[in-house]
Amino acid sequence: MGLRMKFNLVLLLAFVIGLGLAAYLSDRILKQNAREEVVQHARIMMESALGARTYTAEQIKPLLTLQMKRAFRPETVSAYAAGQSFKALRTKFPEYTYKEAALNPTNPNDRATDWEADIINEFRNNAEHKELVVERDTPTGRMLNLARPLGIYDEGCLSCHGKVEEAPKTMTDIYGVNNGFGWKMKEIVGAQIVTVPMAVPLARAQKTFTTFMLLLGGVFLLLLILLNILLHFVVIQPVVRIADIANEVSMGKPDVPEYVRQGKDEISSLSQSFNRMRLSLENAMKMLGE
Repeated sequence: MGLRMKFNLVLLLAFVIGLGLAAYLSDRILKQNAREEVVQHARIMMESALGARTYTAEQIKPLLTLQMKRAFRPETVSAYAAGQSFKALRTKFPEYTYKEAALNPTNPNDRATDWEADIINEFRNNAEHKELVVERDTPTGRMLNLARPLGIYDEGCLSCHGKVEEAPKTMTDIYGVNNGFGWKMKEIVGAQIVTVPMAVPLARAQKTFTTFMLLLGGVFLLLLILLNILLHFVVIQPVVRIADIANEVSMGKPDVPEYVRQGKDEISSLSQSFNRMRLSLENAMKMLGE
């Protein structure tokens, strides 16, 4: 096996190991960044929904208190306001969803599904959890769900969701008396859940990963070519020339030209040492001939 082959095999081995490590680390980092980007988008949307809830509770509900006695107005409900605000957003981003899921909701549309009920129960069983991030595979792709607990911390909520007999008749006429009652102070009754698709960020991360690996492969190929050129002219060609001269001298051929390599590197030192050895050998041969 020649020197060039050994050199390229070692370089190739180093490249394969380095490429594997680079692929593993870059894939993890890019996917983690994509996930953090999705989580940040979900948090922004969650805060937007919370803003709509706060505005409704503080600004809209007091204005419609009198009307509520005559007819139930869903506009006074914070959850309704947040849902309507998100509904407008979904006209441009239909994959994004917001839901205030509850185990015992007034509106049947807000009833928690199985996986949503698991999130709510997690909040109920672990009061220290203020936020959960859950990833799910769906028919439309991988989704990230950001959830926060919904608890009863305002006595005003119990006027509609406490005892059935105390609830506004205009509300019970619409939703009935079987759901959405019996809530208690400081009880976790549901969860705000924002769903954000991960397909676009993950696709962008995959594209960046592919581009990075292609560039890394291109850099290695260029480096391999340059190092082989350098190896050929700096090492292999001089060594082969010295070996040819040594072979001719050993066969007793006269007038073999010297190999002179200018410079101060190791090959130059080798050529100078070889020429001195050759001269010494020729002088020794002449002395023996005499």
